Amino acid sequence: MKGKKGALVALASIPLIMTLGNSMLLPILPQISKELGISAFKVSMIITVYGLIAIVMIPIAGYLSDRFGRKKVILPSLVIAAAGGAVCVMAAWFMEGTSAYWVILGGRFLQGIGAAGAFPIVLPFVGDLFKDEKEVSKGLGVIETSNTFGKVLSPILGAYLGTLLWYAPFIAIPILCLISFLLVVFLVRKPQAEEELPRKGMKEFLSGIKEILHEKGRWLYAIFAIGGICMFVTFGVLFYLSETLESKYNLHGASKGFVLAIPLALLCLASYGSGKIIGQNKTLMKWLGFGGMVLLTVAMFITGFNKGIYFMVSLLSVSGIGIGVALPCMDALITEGIEKENRGTITSLYSSMRFIGVALGPPLVSIMMPRGHWVLFGTMAGVGAVGGLLTLFAVKPSKGENDKEKQEKAEKSKRIPMMRQRAR
Repeated sequence: MKGKKGALVALASIPLIMTLGNSMLLPILPQISKELGISAFKVSMIITVYGLIAIVMIPIAGYLSDRFGRKKVILPSLVIAAAGGAVCVMAAWFMEGTSAYWVILGGRFLQGIGAAGAFPIVLPFVGDLFKDEKEVSKGLGVIETSNTFGKVLSPILGAYLGTLLWYAPFIAIPILCLISFLLVVFLVRKPQAEEELPRKGMKEFLSGIKEILHEKGRWLYAIFAIGGICMFVTFGVLFYLSETLESKYNLHGASKGFVLAIPLALLCLASYGSGKIIGQNKTLMKWLGFGGMVLLTVAMFITGFNKGIYFMVSLLSVSGIGIGVALPCMDALITEGIEKENRGTITSLYSSMRFIGVALGPPLVSIMMPRGHWVLFGTMAGVGAVGGLLTLFAVKPSKGENDKEKQEKAEKSKRIPMMRQRAR
């Protein structure tokens, strides 16, 4: 058991580091824009290119991990992510202006490939590591906590590092990846379950995906979209807040990082609380998820009427709570609604859709910003409303009971024949 705890710590380091490697750049994007002399749209592409390549590579990484093993995919992916960070550092150090910018984009492209083969593979790896469903749930809880903690820490750490050197967050990426690499090498052993993984060919793999999506596509597509919407709003709003704090309120460094961390901290707490409450109750998952999307929509709508910084941060924090409530519900509905042997594949598709939200948020917000405060937040409210309607009408948990009730009925059905035999 000690070995498994060590393995879980090593695996939990991956989402923490991957989140830091991306979100840590958000507070210094305006600084990068000034240093390289590029527009807000161009600097937003530093976040977007990372997400775009990850969207494509995540399903491929999921397939490779099923075929060749989780650890054999995670370790090279961490090396690629570290190499991407190193390319960014070299570009910032030896080059200037737009030349440095294009090479940094190339480094971020590599980093996105590495991220695609690292964090999404952790989720099925935890399922392989533990046999008991309760242990799997606890393990996934640790992974999600690590991920959300990375979101809270990243703006503070990124803003602080930016005060030392504008490309210091890029320097941190290879160092963090190396730490995670060593933890996985020495603490994570190949789980016994991995030896039993079916070695599917590409045709069989694609056929399996097609069959699942044909059978359960309606509610799966809805959850995919909701996950993408939540990430779109999160990263779009953070990009806007980062630009506003610097340009209008002259807030820099750790102070700016702490302000950015407020909505993320509340998102983290709401996510933890939501995960604790829902258990295995699918109906509760749906309605809590719907409530979270309503909260997000209302907060975005009201924010459009006032540009005051205190008002805006307060309402963005409310939207963070809404997202924090909704996301664990969507995660759990996928986990509970898909058979164990197919969870890795569906989880990878879900992760890809979330990365679409990450990729689209900053550039679309940079385009909407000149069109006015209300246009931006009215759009965010509309997107949130779409997520709420999808949750209400398309996400339909199975009409059956939750797992606990099913187990009780199964035990009861076993006792009835035994009672009859005794009666005879």
